[in-house]
Amino acid sequence: MGVKLSFVVGPAAVRSGVWRPEVRSAVLILLVLAAGWLKDPRLLSPSSLNTVLLAVPLLLVVALGQMLVIVSRGIDVSVGSMVGLAGICLGLMFRSFPNLPMSLAAGAALGMGVVFGLINGLLVARLAVPPVVATLGTMSIFRGLTFIISRGQQIDSNDIPNALTAWSLQGPFKIGQLSVPWLLIIALAFFALVFVLAHRTVWGLRLFAIGSNSEAARLRAVPVFATVIGAYAICGALAGFAGLMYASKFGFVNPATAGLGLELMSIAAVVVGGCDIRGGAGTVIGAFLGCVFLSTVFVGLSVLHIEADWQQLVYGAVIIAALWLDALAAKWPRFRSASR
Repeated sequence: MGVKLSFVVGPAAVRSGVWRPEVRSAVLILLVLAAGWLKDPRLLSPSSLNTVLLAVPLLLVVALGQMLVIVSRGIDVSVGSMVGLAGICLGLMFRSFPNLPMSLAAGAALGMGVVFGLINGLLVARLAVPPVVATLGTMSIFRGLTFIISRGQQIDSNDIPNALTAWSLQGPFKIGQLSVPWLLIIALAFFALVFVLAHRTVWGLRLFAIGSNSEAARLRAVPVFATVIGAYAICGALAGFAGLMYASKFGFVNPATAGLGLELMSIAAVVVGGCDIRGGAGTVIGAFLGCVFLSTVFVGLSVLHIEADWQQLVYGAVIIAALWLDALAAKWPRFRSASR
């Protein structure tokens, strides 16, 4: 006896797919590329696309940690300062030990980040300090430590090992004229790990449950304290590793500018990608697409010769427009379930 399978794709199913946050983010990316190409075809040139590929990894690694924290109904505005502090500490290590293996440097970056994240997690989960207040405080502390440890001096390019800068200059393969740097491969590896952690493990399910209703999760014997601490620790670990990526990408680490603005960019990328700022909803794929969108806009503004004084204004306006479209879609009840 045969089994007959039939598939019906109606208007409701199409709308459900089209209005998913990930699809909306992908459409926004295509719209930005199309609009930029009409203004200046060089936006789609190999050199411009290579710049986009190099702009995504640093933001992506930070945004992945930010996504986990926001899903838990928290927020971490100290990630930029953590990137700067980790970058300075690693730069000083390279200055003292020029032949330090990259594996040890990577371990040190992750370890420092875990410590930074645990501090935030303990403040939020144990002392019940509101997340934005706790991380605003640690943001200032971490940035202050960056200046104290470095004595206000920059880590120059001659202190950064060639093996580290090669992460940004070289890659395992090319796609036509597009160079895929090791920095992007590393970021994609973290993407895969966080995807499995958030969407394929019990810990990830618990994190979403806490973000949806922490009291109900506690009543169902979910270890709220340990899960939230874990989210902040992972966020810190990723920010710490991003400090190593920062040194690779720029070839120097300045205590005043290293990681500056990454906290707001990571939050914007995650929210543009469909993560609910109130917690309980979001996807790792959405965070990735949000990072691609913001990186494309950032590179596009430079390619289109937008004056530097106007770039931040236009950049912010594009982010607000993207968030407005997301909020507009969420107002329609028939699309709301597709946004989850």
